[in-house]
Amino acid sequence: MRLVSVMLWLVASVAGAMLGGQIFDRAATVDELGPSAESKRAEALLDQWKPEGPVILAVVKDIDPYDPAIVASVTEVTRSLEGMAKVESLYNAPGGAIGKDNRSTLVRAELTDLSKQDEVVAGLRRIAAPVVLVGGEGLAKQEFAERAIRDAVIGESIALAVLAVVLVLILRRQAWIPLVAALATVTVTLLVLLGMSAFTTVNEFALNVVTLLGLGLAVDYSLLIIWRYREDGATRRATRAVLISGAAVACALLGLMVFAEPLLAAMAMGGLAAVVVATAVALTLVPALLPRRVAPMPSPGAGWERVVRFAVEKPAQKAFWSAALLVVLAVPFGFAQLHNSDARSLPRDSESRQVHEEWLHSFRQRPEPVAVVVDGDHGTEAMRDYLNRLNGLDAVSRLELRLEIPQGKTVIDLTPEFEADAPGIVRAVRGVPAPAPALVGGPAAEVVDYQDTVLRRLPLVLGVLLLTMLGLLFALTGSLLVPIKALLLNVLSLGASLGVLTMIFQDLDLTTPVLLFVFIFGLSMDYEVFLLARITEEYRRTGDNLRAIITGVTRTGPLITAAAVCLIVVFLGFLLGDLAPVREIGAGMAIAIILDVTVVRGILLPASMALLGRWNWWPGSQRSDVALPQRVNAT
Repeated sequence: MRLVSVMLWLVASVAGAMLGGQIFDRAATVDELGPSAESKRAEALLDQWKPEGPVILAVVKDIDPYDPAIVASVTEVTRSLEGMAKVESLYNAPGGAIGKDNRSTLVRAELTDLSKQDEVVAGLRRIAAPVVLVGGEGLAKQEFAERAIRDAVIGESIALAVLAVVLVLILRRQAWIPLVAALATVTVTLLVLLGMSAFTTVNEFALNVVTLLGLGLAVDYSLLIIWRYREDGATRRATRAVLISGAAVACALLGLMVFAEPLLAAMAMGGLAAVVVATAVALTLVPALLPRRVAPMPSPGAGWERVVRFAVEKPAQKAFWSAALLVVLAVPFGFAQLHNSDARSLPRDSESRQVHEEWLHSFRQRPEPVAVVVDGDHGTEAMRDYLNRLNGLDAVSRLELRLEIPQGKTVIDLTPEFEADAPGIVRAVRGVPAPAPALVGGPAAEVVDYQDTVLRRLPLVLGVLLLTMLGLLFALTGSLLVPIKALLLNVLSLGASLGVLTMIFQDLDLTTPVLLFVFIFGLSMDYEVFLLARITEEYRRTGDNLRAIITGVTRTGPLITAAAVCLIVVFLGFLLGDLAPVREIGAGMAIAIILDVTVVRGILLPASMALLGRWNWWPGSQRSDVALPQRVNAT
């Protein structure tokens, strides 16, 4: 059976290595919001009432905007692009744009033939000027997707190289096993996603999720199995813990996939595939790769025993202060500014980002307006009253009606005094009764819709997680309180991680907190299961709660430390990427692992278990505690 298992995974891995790369070409962009969101319905009506093609911007710099040579060059390019795009510039459209430095101008090309984007871009680059930067929302999204795939490849390569060195230091001769498991997990998951792409859309960023979760879980699970095998020569207990942890993470991702908006659901789908494959690899391939005989694990030493003894002495005090620390670290997240990914998420050397920033700082006169789309004529008395109420809202500096809208329809642009006022205006407008069906759209409305959707669906996701943890951890420990406590600890860890992340990055991508919630929950479950499984074993053997805590943490601590070091290496590899959201995820996961291993598993979990005493095991066996022994031989 060992040989059969190895051969099957070898064939699947080779197939994944040869064919899985095709998924990078098939992956596509997925909207953050579904079509039922109010901002998306407003956008659909605007496209219906006044269709507009994708817009490409060219910033012409370091010139006199009225230099005859520039005028002639832009005019010639405008003529050459007829039939492909509607080109507007300072020389053929009213109110043409001149940069604030008076040494630049903006050329705007709206595509009329979508298949001619490359020709239009090439045409704009022919403008005879010292510097011509070409960009736009569509080009930025295309570059974002390309860099996301490149970041996944680079991050994975660097992480595997450094990980190999770390594993050699930890496992010596068995270091190759987690690496083989990680490679098998990633390649086979890519093959699975390739198959799924025939039936559904696979998002580019799901590939980053595959790398993060695939590498992380494969290494975690492999370490656990090797560790236990070197301790007692068997893998049964370790594989049971892996199965429970994998099932919990899979259920969490399944819940997110069902309840989330399209982008998060697509990422959850990629993560779910990675978890299932990583669990299968750990349960079948890793045991088959283990040698018949290995050197026993060395004694864990006194370090972790001193840590856990510190935690369980005066446990109420230790639990309070460690929880308070996590709460304090979480506070900055309450002031975080969440935003949609745009060109500013690209690196500074990106041409699309440079165009976007030039437009923001040199050409845009006012903040992006909030669009109110009303299915009614603006000439009625009721509509005039509605317009007056909107114009009187706080932070609205300007109200304008859009031109060239079909008769009987109204589109109102409300310009905020400052960019940060826009979400408040969106909520205020939605609270004003309209004389006809009205929808609020625009970038700020998309942010508001996304936040509201997440908050509305969060109880459902939490419910799925809680029920999953209750069922799986009850099967592991026989306790109902332990799963609830585990969820609370994960929430504290998540909040603290997001708070520290906010202090580093200030503004966060909209998807970052939710993705970190799922990832942190998943990897924290690994440590939770590994630790609780060992504590439960000892408690069932001795009936001594304190002894079980000390022995369990002492014996599992080195394993958790080793796994944490490996995972931090993987996550820090993604800090070398170009995209801000990818760096946020990598940094957030590294921060979460550090906090989880030190504060949560090192102090808070043993302190809280010591504080609860025999109630940890309710409604199962509640054997009486005995006094804290002077010394426990954890070996």
